[in-house]
Amino acid sequence: MSASPKPSVHPARAQFSSGPCAKRPGWTLDALKGALVGRSHRAKPAKARIKAVIDKTRAILGVPADYKIAIVPASDTGAVEMMLWHTLGQRPVDMLAWESFGEGWVTDVVKQLKLKDARVIKADYGKLPDLTQVNFDHDVVFTWNGTTSGVRVPNGDWIKADRKGLTICDATSAVFAMEMPWSKLDVVTYSWQKVLGGEAQHGMLILSPRAVERLESYTPPWPMPKIFRLTKGGKLEQGIFEGDTINTVSMLCVEDAVDGLNWAEQSGGLKGLIARSEGNLKIIADWVASKNWVGFLAEKAETRSCTSICLKITADWFAALSPDKQAEVAKKMSSLLEAEGVALDIASYRDAPPGLRIWGGATVEASDLAALLPWLEWAHGEVKAV
Repeated sequence: MSASPKPSVHPARAQFSSGPCAKRPGWTLDALKGALVGRSHRAKPAKARIKAVIDKTRAILGVPADYKIAIVPASDTGAVEMMLWHTLGQRPVDMLAWESFGEGWVTDVVKQLKLKDARVIKADYGKLPDLTQVNFDHDVVFTWNGTTSGVRVPNGDWIKADRKGLTICDATSAVFAMEMPWSKLDVVTYSWQKVLGGEAQHGMLILSPRAVERLESYTPPWPMPKIFRLTKGGKLEQGIFEGDTINTVSMLCVEDAVDGLNWAEQSGGLKGLIARSEGNLKIIADWVASKNWVGFLAEKAETRSCTSICLKITADWFAALSPDKQAEVAKKMSSLLEAEGVALDIASYRDAPPGLRIWGGATVEASDLAALLPWLEWAHGEVKAV
């Protein structure tokens, strides 16, 4: 027998995935009807469309005029890898990790690049590492927002302005939802598929003048794959930052990115997007505060993500279960919600503690989140009853 009746109100959109994320409100395929399909990405109209993505990105995010912006291959992953391979090795490097993607960059640096002077500063899921340990004479690699833990750095105050090393920031689930202190960041990477709900496979790379100087003055000791190359003859390939690309881009995806950026402009720009995301977090935070069986994976309120909102089950009955059983129960909850058509793809990441992960980025409507919450209560009652 069901523990409680099903709620009567369904979210209008059930897309709460943390990547690829919900399209902007009102999106239809008509948004792509002007896409320059069948055209070379080097043709003048296509190149202008690519440049529009770069220019609109700069304007909305407030990227300084002397920073470089490029579209690069292989999503955020490609953008991060490109800079790890291009810039590391000149100085020691501090690697910060508190969830699976940060751990992935540690693996690349320690096991693939095999840097012997790499220092790993880690924390468990739900926590940040001790940021006071970071040595800014070193290069520093970190995620701004831990997509699989729902833990973000609260600000950039911990980053030294007079650093000697580079700060390399994977900001894929933070950009367009959180303030980026550009003067503290030398490399910022992300993909279109997160806060603006764009399509996957293309990465964005933002470089400070300090990062450009590193690229032009340092040659790493390992071979550089063609798909990673940003320099030629010791100089930055300027065309890559002016509408040229390293490889062929999808003009359908470019058109979709322009559409998302246009929507961002119409939604109040960066301030409007941040307000939407923070408002979504508040809806969930107020609800969590009224319940005795659920909590945030992020232990401190100031580190809770407003995009990848990760929840854990805190009820005594759940704590008494074995880890395998806990994972089974959490997966059952997400499966029930998907079967009802009210929440798609909200299971916690496979390497994270069992729970739920709900995307709260700007493309998610507050009304849909509010409609979802009674369903979470219902699903909890169902798995508890079993």
